Amino acid sequence: MATPVSHFFAYISRLRWIRRWGLMRNAIEENVATHSWEVATIAHALALIRNREFNGQVNADRIATAALYHDATEVITGDLPTPVKYHSNSMRAAFSTVEHKAEDELLDLLPSGLRGDFAEYIKESEWPADIKAIIKAADRLSAWFKCQAEINAGNTEFEPAAIKIMERLQTDPLPEVHYFLEVFAPSYSQPLDHLLGD
Repeated sequence: MATPVSHFFAYISRLRWIRRWGLMRNAIEENVATHSWEVATIAHALALIRNREFNGQVNADRIATAALYHDATEVITGDLPTPVKYHSNSMRAAFSTVEHKAEDELLDLLPSGLRGDFAEYIKESEWPADIKAIIKAADRLSAWFKCQAEINAGNTEFEPAAIKIMERLQTDPLPEVHYFLEVFAPSYSQPLDHLLGD
C-alpha cells in the first residue's frame, strides 16, 4: 500500500511568505524562513561555544535542527508581534494554547512513521530547558542584528527595540551569549570589503 502524500514540507516552505516585524516600518524586509535559518546558525554556534569554551555537553546538531523549526507554527498562526503576544498573562496563555494546537496540526501532516522523529523539533513546548534557553538566546541575537541593520539603514523606529533587546542580552546568564557578542557581533556592522579582510 502506497504512503499517502504529505503536505508537511510544502506547508513549511510557505514560511518564506510570512513577514516579520509586521507592526513596524521596515527598511529591510525579513521573512520567517530567513530568520529561522539565522537563528539555527547562531544557536549551533552558541552550543559549540558552550561545549568548547565552557565545558558544556549539549548536542549542537540537535539544537540547530530544533532552531530551524522554532517558528514553524507561524505558518499556521502568522507572526504575532512580541508586544501583542506578551501584552498580558491572558494573551500569553491564549497564544500558547494556539501554538500547541498548531504544533499538533503540523505533525499531523506527516506520515505517521515520521511524527515521533519530528515531534522533538516541532513541539517547542516539550524542549529540554537547555535547548530552549540556547534557542531563545539565538532568537534574541537575531532580533538585535535585525534592529542594528534597520538603524544602520536610517530607520530609527527600531532604536527602542534595540535597546530593550540589548538589555536582555547583557543580563543573559549564558556565557556563550557574551562570548558571541564579544567575538562575532562587532562584524555585523562592517562593510563587505572589511569582512573579506581588505
